[in-house]
Amino acid sequence: MMDAGVRAEERVPVLETPRLRLRAHRADDLDAFAAIWSDPVVTRYLGRAASSSRQDSWMRMLRYPGMWALLGYGFWAIEEKASGRCIGDVGFADFKRDIQPSLEGMLETGWVLSADAHGKGYASEALAAVLAWGETHFPDRTMACIIEPENAASIRVAVKAGFREWQRTAYHEDPILVFKR
Repeated sequence: MMDAGVRAEERVPVLETPRLRLRAHRADDLDAFAAIWSDPVVTRYLGRAASSSRQDSWMRMLRYPGMWALLGYGFWAIEEKASGRCIGDVGFADFKRDIQPSLEGMLETGWVLSADAHGKGYASEALAAVLAWGETHFPDRTMACIIEPENAASIRVAVKAGFREWQRTAYHEDPILVFKR
């Protein structure tokens, strides 16, 4: 565990890729984050509860430092280097999902990008950096992700990153694919 007195910016390692900077979420990311999480194009494959109000987005952002403090991993904000804009987030979580098969003990991997960042290879670029970090810091942990069957773009990103379909199940009564790496 990490020292609770350490600020999120100090706790979350900065990861750099050619076009992206992965960093801690900051309070001034809220407007961009709220726009991402309220966009139906972004949330259409993320389940019924994914779309967020500005307040919901703020609460989501507040959870991220807690993951880092309690688990030693979490989500990074994705910043586009060229513009300095926050365009999404990517990382690992332990959401304690009520799902079978259980993801307990695995690094649940996730990513979300603003609609205008789709189709540019940013998800693959960010995910590669996060997975490399995870392999270094948690070499014995299995990585998993869940993706709705219709989300062909995220399935391509996952497969490109080395994830393979493991199970088909349901989450909140919706069909879901579980991938492992």
